Amino acid sequence: MSTTPMIEMSGVTKAFGAKQVLRGVDLSIPRGKSLVIIGGSGTGKSVTLKCILGLLKPDAGSIKVDGVEVTKLSARQRKKTLSMFGMLFQGAALFDSLPVWKNVAFGLIQGRGMKQTDAKEIALEKLRRVGLTPDVGDLSPSELSGGMQKRVGLARAIASEPDIIFFDEPTTGLDPIMADVINDLIVECVQDLGATTLSITHDMASARKIADRIAMIYEGRIIWEGDKDTIDISGNDYVDQFIHGRAHGPIEMQILKP
Repeated sequence: MSTTPMIEMSGVTKAFGAKQVLRGVDLSIPRGKSLVIIGGSGTGKSVTLKCILGLLKPDAGSIKVDGVEVTKLSARQRKKTLSMFGMLFQGAALFDSLPVWKNVAFGLIQGRGMKQTDAKEIALEKLRRVGLTPDVGDLSPSELSGGMQKRVGLARAIASEPDIIFFDEPTTGLDPIMADVINDLIVECVQDLGATTLSITHDMASARKIADRIAMIYEGRIIWEGDKDTIDISGNDYVDQFIHGRAHGPIEMQILKP
């Protein structure tokens, strides 16, 4: 098995006008491992994901996926790299105009040109994998509860059996019990695939369950990284304040005045 990290970021910066969002992000994710990035709103979590995916071009630094520098890829090369990824979006991001099974099979049909009959068979199997019966496949996403929509989103993320899966706030909007169900499904599905995963969340229960390692981003930099079992003894005041949800500490709340 190759020792090359599946994802490696070095000195990645990104600004939007005068606002510097990423200030030198360094990350390395080994193959088959799960890294969760925690941090408050506006700290750079989503921008980090988008830079890896090529949706945003970093101003400086290196991003390698499976050893390949992706910041300089052509559109065709980037499309090939993106075929390695699956993603569970925040809010599931399902297409209301398509039945559930077509949502799950979307990447197979549109991205890989698979026949609809074959794609539907895979979609229904993935729905079963996340605990949904075949009849759900013919429903509209608007007919589903929030928890069921998340399951459909997870089924879509694993439909192509990707090498890498991104989870963007996978438990947002769910009650604690359903959030735990989703976390368990994520762990099971990822282990089945042997995928490398990168997740961003502010839900510490989720982070503790799905991570091998946890990294905290603050003001555009990774300020701590370690095994999930060591986060309670990190010795980092910023991490300690965040994981315990304390209003007072070194993290300054940005209050917008009207």
